Amino acid sequence: MKRGEWVVLGLVGALAVAGVVQNIIHHEKGDQNVDRGVPFYTTATPELAREGSDLIRQNDCRQCHSLWSVRNIMQSVPSPSLDGMGDLRSEAWLYQYLSSPHPQTLLPSRLKPEYRMPSFAMLPEQERRTLAHYLASLHVKDWYLEETKKSEYEKLTGKDDYKK
Repeated sequence: MKRGEWVVLGLVGALAVAGVVQNIIHHEKGDQNVDRGVPFYTTATPELAREGSDLIRQNDCRQCHSLWSVRNIMQSVPSPSLDGMGDLRSEAWLYQYLSSPHPQTLLPSRLKPEYRMPSFAMLPEQERRTLAHYLASLHVKDWYLEETKKSEYEKLTGKDDYKK
């Protein structure tokens, strides 16, 4: 080997050793940035999850709302995420909201009229009940709940002064 090759090989070796040492140090300290996993989950049965997902798709809910943290790329409406809805609202409240001819009477909106939540009172009662039951089954893990509440507050009020 030529002298320059030995230098390059030595540098690569030194970098590898430095990486290993750094990993050992972070492991011993207990890295605070541990991945806690996906914060979203549902308590819905497979049948309810299928029926609820079908209703969300049929009613174009994802045109405005995100679900499982996935947004429609064309979405520009600052609507609340459906993730964690079961931690924010009860099934009875969701059913009442979906059944209201004027949902803004239950939850005022700061959005322009064309972007406000439409009424789903025209849906058959069973579909509204299924949708409310499914939305109530959407949860977030405890460590993510405050972030969910803060996001909901900011989207409803337009303010960033959320207090726990």
